[in-house]
Amino acid sequence: MFSHIMIGTNDLARAKTFYDALLGTIGVGPAVADGHRIFYMTPGGILAITQPIDGKPATAANGGTIGFACTSGEQCDAWHAAGVANGGTTCEDPPGVREGGMGKMYLAYLRDPDGNKLCALHRM
Repeated sequence: MFSHIMIGTNDLARAKTFYDALLGTIGVGPAVADGHRIFYMTPGGILAITQPIDGKPATAANGGTIGFACTSGEQCDAWHAAGVANGGTTCEDPPGVREGGMGKMYLAYLRDPDGNKLCALHRM
C-alpha cells in the first residue's frame, strides 16, 4: 500500500545519527544521503527524512505514529535502547507486552529528536 513515508527534521545530521542507530537494530543499513534528504531503502518500502523544502521548521504530527516491525521483544528492546542512546525520548508505557483487540503484542514507543512518534512492534 505504501511506497514511502517521509518525515521532516530540523537537523539532518542529528536525524541520520539517530535513525542509523535505531534502524540498524532491525537490520536496515545506514541512510543514503541526497542533499537535504536521507533515505532508508528496504524491500518493504522507504523511510525518507528531509529538511522542509519550504524553508519553514519541521514539526511532528499530533496523533501520528510510524511503526517498525520487529521479530522479537528483545529486538524491540534493542530498538528502544538505541533510540534513547541517540537522542530519542521514551513515551507511552515502558516497552512490554500489551493485549487488546489486535491480539497480544510487544510494543516500545519513542519520540525522535524532532518529536515524531515511533513504535517498535512484535506481534506475538
